[in-house]
Amino acid sequence: MRWILTIVAIVLLLIGTVWILQGLDILTQGFMAGHIQYTIVGAIVDVIAIALIVTANRRRNPGSSGPTSAAK
Repeated sequence: MRWILTIVAIVLLLIGTVWILQGLDILTQGFMAGHIQYTIVGAIVDVIAIALIVTANRRRNPGSSGPTSAAK
């Protein structure tokens, strides 16, 4: 599951970056070139992608699921 989320997040990050570059008219091909709303949408997609990468790759401690008892 971790790998699938990471791959999806990387694809979203690439798509969002292309949208940002097209919205800023750096990539001048396509109907999105020069339209600032695609820059905003691309930035939002990139933030979501970064959050997915962080969430998917967060390390979990195997024994930290609940309170531990020191008394025996």
